[in-house]
Amino acid sequence: MNNSRVAFIVAGLVVAILGGFGLGRLTSGDVARPTAAVAAPTAAADQTHSPGAGPHTHSAGGGSGAAAGGLEISASGYTLVPEATAFTAGLAGELAFRIVDSGQRPVTDFASVHDKPLHMIVVRRDLTGYQHLHPTMAPDGRWTVPLTLPEPGVWRAYADFTANAATGQTAVTLGTDLTARGDYVPRALPDAATQATVDGFTVSYQGTPQTAAIQPLLFTVAQPAAPGTKTAAPETPGVELERYLGAYGHLVVLREGDLGYVHVHPEPELVGGAVKFWLAAPSPGRYRMYFDFQVAGKVHTAEFTLRV
Repeated sequence: MNNSRVAFIVAGLVVAILGGFGLGRLTSGDVARPTAAVAAPTAAADQTHSPGAGPHTHSAGGGSGAAAGGLEISASGYTLVPEATAFTAGLAGELAFRIVDSGQRPVTDFASVHDKPLHMIVVRRDLTGYQHLHPTMAPDGRWTVPLTLPEPGVWRAYADFTANAATGQTAVTLGTDLTARGDYVPRALPDAATQATVDGFTVSYQGTPQTAAIQPLLFTVAQPAAPGTKTAAPETPGVELERYLGAYGHLVVLREGDLGYVHVHPEPELVGGAVKFWLAAPSPGRYRMYFDFQVAGKVHTAEFTLRV
């Protein structure tokens, strides 16, 4: 074999080797590498709205219907920063905190939603001890509110607000745990029911929440019947509901287990004497519903266990 033929064969082998190496890099790298997943809708996109624009829920992400919020201390570019989280059970204290943005700057511009710039919900991990509070904000963005945790245990505090920014409004619910030292004996969740009594009122609701579609819930309030008489019909409850925080009622729904939060706003007017909400449950399971209403200048809260 002459020298020119040997050189030709060697050159061919080199080209083949280099081509295979390049193809291997292309296959194992650029082609075979999994492509990035398409980004899910952001919480900000799901929660941006104009306050008072109609029934809606505050949640923390996409999904069919609502999604449970309040599970994170930081979401949608905002962070809840409590100054202290330890309390003494039964002793009056104060909860102080700030809401900061992604640059760790205190946020001071909030939209007023249902007459308040921020709603604070506090409940123990066994879904007892519900409180609906309204902190006040200092000019530097420091929020404070008197708070008593009546019994030992781990409690969850939710900050439900709508922040104003140059890019628009973002509604978000952030959550943090609070502790009250002592022996914690959790209470079992009551059985599911559509009627509850509170402070001399009988409160009932109609509707069957689902996970795949938003469904109506109608709450009525009646005075208990005197012995030997019939209870007032739901369509004529006989109780004059008053507007509380700009609405005839407020509904907070918490999921058993992780305490996922859904704050559902009502329709602006009564429907046949009932307060009408629209709700889509984040998932199957058991929930505790807290219905706030006002009569004769006093706020009452009826509680229900809901199974979806």
